[in-house]
Amino acid sequence: QSGLTKAVKESKISLQQAEYEFLSFVRQQTPPGLCPLAGNSVHADKKFLDKYMPQFMRHLHYRIIDVSTVKELCRRWYPEEYEFAPKKAASHRALDDIRESIKELQFYREHIFKRKTDEKKRKLIENGESDKAAS
Repeated sequence: QSGLTKAVKESKISLQQAEYEFLSFVRQQTPPGLCPLAGNSVHADKKFLDKYMPQFMRHLHYRIIDVSTVKELCRRWYPEEYEFAPKKAASHRALDDIRESIKELQFYREHIFKRKTDEKKRKLIENGESDKAAS
């Protein structure tokens, strides 16, 4: 048990306040419309966020990066490499899940998506700029 349900029930923070604080933090880190929602099985998170945190969702890019999709493709197409992929602890706490998803995606990038891209071009593309802008 992660204790999440108990923590939510005991919290004095309203859903609206949580959305405001969450959005304030993300706005400091990312420009509007460029940051995709990312994580493991993030489609479930998206349903919740669409319904309960619409302002936050309007800040994000419409695309999502679902690490679990990459995991499943790796498991099927690269089973030898998959054996070394980081395993999730399944604590179901946001910060732990975020860190684990980042670590897992870094593994896939280093071991599966091996082709190198020019660093400046990669930064532009990762931040939502078009491929033509990088030329």
